[in-house]
Amino acid sequence: MPDAYTHGHHESVLRSHRWRTAENSAAYLLPLLTPGTSVLDVGAGPGTITLDLAARVAPGAVRGVDASPDVVAQAEADRAAAGASTVSYAVDDAYALDSADDEWDVVHAHQVLQHLARPVDALREFRRVVTPEGVVAARDVDYEGVIWWPRLPGLDEWLEVYLAAHRATSGEPAAGRRLKAWAQEAGFADVRASASVWLYESPAERAWWGGMWADRALQSAFADVVVGQGIADRAALERISAAWREWAVAEDGWILLPHGEILARG
Repeated sequence: MPDAYTHGHHESVLRSHRWRTAENSAAYLLPLLTPGTSVLDVGAGPGTITLDLAARVAPGAVRGVDASPDVVAQAEADRAAAGASTVSYAVDDAYALDSADDEWDVVHAHQVLQHLARPVDALREFRRVVTPEGVVAARDVDYEGVIWWPRLPGLDEWLEVYLAAHRATSGEPAAGRRLKAWAQEAGFADVRASASVWLYESPAERAWWGGMWADRALQSAFADVVVGQGIADRAALERISAAWREWAVAEDGWILLPHGEILARG
């Protein structure tokens, strides 16, 4: 069975995923992409990054894989609507990929390893299916490093609850700082680490991020985990949701989410 996903696939979660592009989520990888490069995008979700990568490597083959059949079906529908003939999607398992040894020039995983109970095993599997000259690219947020203003008590509570909920399901919410160590443990000979951030500070950005989390705190699988695991009660989630809405309209509000990145070879 795949590892449990803390957030689930509520609309508020997919709203966040659909915002992601190659430019805002995989810029560290883009200089390595050339026409004809083949790419396996693990944990592709709704496929917005996948389609962006495909546009850069066409006519190279690109496959997006995810553990959720419903999400894969939606990504395939979007691919068909976009007419992206070099892209395919499939349900797959990050620990046992349906790919041959040395099949892909690039294996890409964005915000995936943080949700896996065995990230090193997944990286070993990525290493199996990438060509000897190829690269495994991974990027993950580090939730323990998130900073924001204003320091609303409800957002302090959010971070405490979020870290506990994530660790109660599977994975490590501070994955970004661990990527280099995990890749070395997985056997890669050459691991290049970098970092980048997401910053939301304009009125439109605050409305989008704050509104998304205000909904997610009450309606997504995150809320079910929090209550079901006894991490917090519904009243706490209401406070958290209200705090995100308060933050969204604060003229001096901003939030920064740091990310670790690796390019692993050998």
